[in-house]
Amino acid sequence: MSRRTARLNEQFKREVSDILHRDVRDPRVGTPTVTDVEVTSDLWLARVYVRPGPGEDLEERGPELLAGLEAAEPFLRRELAERLSLRRIPELRFELDRTLDHALRIESILREVLPPDPEGDEGRGVDTDKGTGEGDDASGESEGGQK
Repeated sequence: MSRRTARLNEQFKREVSDILHRDVRDPRVGTPTVTDVEVTSDLWLARVYVRPGPGEDLEERGPELLAGLEAAEPFLRRELAERLSLRRIPELRFELDRTLDHALRIESILREVLPPDPEGDEGRGVDTDKGTGEGDDASGESEGGQK
């Protein structure tokens, strides 16, 4: 990804989020979180990844949120055109961001598969005991020995 594309992604994310929170009055939209925006290099399309607002269920509110965002898309593009100095404002495609749900599912599966760690999460798979430095060389030789 070029630096220009990365900059555009961040700028679109910031502006779309601001417009959604300040100017869109559709109750179906509420106060969503814009988690990411991916703008194509030719500026024809921008995928906007969203999640429902805090405390709202993705599966329950997701379809309603997407419907509200699709209805607000022409308004959002007009507002973006006023705020951004681009030759073309891309079409906005809204998608639900399910990465958090996927991460929680993977964590749940790992909890089922991995044995419980008696020391807590800190020591999982890592030997934190560094020893005293005397006679604990990985080669099995004492401190004064040569490798």
